[in-house]
Amino acid sequence: MANGTDRSSLSGLTEAEAQEFHSLFVTSFIVFTVIAIIAHILVWFWRPWIPGPNGYTLLDSGVNAIHTAMSLVS
Repeated sequence: MANGTDRSSLSGLTEAEAQEFHSLFVTSFIVFTVIAIIAHILVWFWRPWIPGPNGYTLLDSGVNAIHTAMSLVS
């Protein structure tokens, strides 16, 4: 196979195809990881996972508001 189509690897890809796939995979993984990190940071700003010194007061006030609204409806 002198024409550059030597497919002796387990994946069946040539060396050039394997390098192209690897670069695409690494780039996609890095983009996905960056998007995931940004999403986690934004969610952390919205509602932290570890409560502050007053606990989850934002959640408590939201629950109280829902109970008040439900009592007005019924």
